[in-house]
Amino acid sequence: MTAPGDAPPGRGWARRLSELPSGRRAKWAVLALWVVLVMVIGPLAGKLGDVEENDAAAWLPAGAESTQVVELQERFRKDETMLAVVVYERAGGITAQDRAKAQADLAPLGALPGAERAQGPFPSKDGDALQTLVPMTDEDLPKAIDAARELAERGPPGLVTHVTGPAGGAADMFKVFETVDGFLLMAAGIVVIVLLLFIYRSPVLWLVPVLSAVAALALAQGMVYLLAKYADLTVNGQSSGILTVLVFGVATDYALLLVARYREELHRHQDHHEAMAAALHRGGPAIFASAGTVALGLLCLMLADLNSTAGMGPVAAAGVLTALLAMMTLLPALLVIFGRWMFWPLVPRYDAKYLDADASDKEHGVWAWVARLVSRRPRILAAVVSLGLLGMTLGLGSLKAEGLSDAGQFVDKPDSVVGGEVLTKHYPAGSGAPAIVIGDASAAAPLATALRRTEGVAEVSRPITAAGLVQYEATLGDRADSKAAQDTIDRLRDTVDAVPGADAKVGGTTATTLDINRAASRDNLVIIPIVLLVVFVILVLLLRALVAPLLMMATVVLSFLAALGASGLIFQHVFGFEGTDAGFPLLAFIFLVALGVDYNIFLMHRVREESQALGTRRGVLRGLTVTGGVITSAGLVLAATFAALATLPLVGMAEMGFVVAFGVLLDTIIVRSLLLPALAYDMGRRIWAPSRLAREEPPTPTDKSTDNRILEPTG
Repeated sequence: MTAPGDAPPGRGWARRLSELPSGRRAKWAVLALWVVLVMVIGPLAGKLGDVEENDAAAWLPAGAESTQVVELQERFRKDETMLAVVVYERAGGITAQDRAKAQADLAPLGALPGAERAQGPFPSKDGDALQTLVPMTDEDLPKAIDAARELAERGPPGLVTHVTGPAGGAADMFKVFETVDGFLLMAAGIVVIVLLLFIYRSPVLWLVPVLSAVAALALAQGMVYLLAKYADLTVNGQSSGILTVLVFGVATDYALLLVARYREELHRHQDHHEAMAAALHRGGPAIFASAGTVALGLLCLMLADLNSTAGMGPVAAAGVLTALLAMMTLLPALLVIFGRWMFWPLVPRYDAKYLDADASDKEHGVWAWVARLVSRRPRILAAVVSLGLLGMTLGLGSLKAEGLSDAGQFVDKPDSVVGGEVLTKHYPAGSGAPAIVIGDASAAAPLATALRRTEGVAEVSRPITAAGLVQYEATLGDRADSKAAQDTIDRLRDTVDAVPGADAKVGGTTATTLDINRAASRDNLVIIPIVLLVVFVILVLLLRALVAPLLMMATVVLSFLAALGASGLIFQHVFGFEGTDAGFPLLAFIFLVALGVDYNIFLMHRVREESQALGTRRGVLRGLTVTGGVITSAGLVLAATFAALATLPLVGMAEMGFVVAFGVLLDTIIVRSLLLPALAYDMGRRIWAPSRLAREEPPTPTDKSTDNRILEPTG
């Protein structure tokens, strides 16, 4: 026998390269290379949090008006600041002792890390509250806000204090993201280990995929850190968290597929090196196509206007590609180094009977039964499943993708949210997060007059001038995170545009949210069609057909809409969420369509392989039978890892985790197992049009027992 890695003349370079990790000598070189990569790049993974940008302004495109205001504000002060609002409240009225307490807090508040001179305290008209304004930079903001809360609460009995405003909300958000990566790594690791123990029924085999996934994650996080630090890639807590679960989920998926094929080949080859070479050669193309499809779909996000969405593309694509690299090099190298014993106690032994292509069907009794179900009434089955999925899409009317308020971003109520509610009760609703208007100083007087006359503006501050510019703060009459406040921003922009010579721009917290929502709507309209086209082209190249890719795309899109509709109902009526981020539909589409096509690729690639020998209809049934168990296991693992996001205290992350987990299960169990096979079986060889496979069926085998092994349950 010829050792893989020392391929005989005549083999293509691509095949020799794919078999490299299984070579008797090359496996050690592959392992050594990974050790070096992890040692060099791995330490950078721990620095990823240092380059995260979680403030809303950093997510915006450079051309947004609110972004321009942020840049213009640099002319008024050296450091960019956000406002912390310390609110003091006493039911029944603020006392002289309370006012003395708030006055005494001014100096220590202004001395906090990154704080500027505190202003106030300003009494409310109803006499029940005081507020102090503290501009702060992002220099250790969570620590500074914690210190402000601790300082403010040391007051007379009965005086209730909170720290809110943009700085208070940002600090609460930063605290969550500080713990996200560690929690998700632990949760994803535990989920993967438990499921692999159940799937493999081996106390040791799970170690190899998990170690390979950890190596892939370290490499991915190190690469993303370098891109963020030196290539201006925007990374935030959401993309960092998704990277963790995506790498673990996708890497484990690829491991399940490769190990399953390796197990098959171990029955057919006496030498486990040759078995791995065969597994890589036969199973590798589907895994490469899957990873390529997902990665290219994710990279389409780079066309987004939102920096946060555009940054998600390279971050997630890096995770998918490092997972692919690890599972196609490190995993096979480790498996052949350890040998067959890793499968203990169910060690696969060489058996000549497995050279019969249908022999392994005896291990798939449940999926042989599903194949028989598909073959009996494929058209009726496809119609019933399609109607069920269409019914779920009716829930799309409950999905409110209009952005989340400050309170709506958290599953619970942190201090900044409670303080915001107190502030709204006693002061103009937009207090603490005013609109920022910057224009030409020569038009300061008419600009101020226009601002005061704008509907929805409660107060206008005194002008601040610098470098030929004037800045006003316009306090809004409605809550800064409300739709009414966003309407006021539009009116303000129309108003200042009409002031001659002002050349004014309107920014601030509400304007930033408004610009984010509008950029997200544009991204949805532009990127979704591009992703569909890219994925379709990849499927055409992989399957060398047009009809099958169209069929696959249609079923995946239907599955996505059904998952989104069901999630909309559950978010509103079960979880009680107020809605979703404006960018939620696009990110959900990217993950569900790319990952949904993933499983269809695994199935249809095997179906095409079997159809060349057995004919299309028998190829569909055998492909479903032999891949059903492993693809379903892969779907369960990916869904479980994304479900870890649903346990986080941030609504956006919880929603993303739920919709991906639910959608993957829907696609794996319903679409890939029933709908797509039923449609393919019903159409027969026409699904391969216009390729030669659509015109020429292979000879039908005369051995009826072979057909029975495919159609009849055997266990």
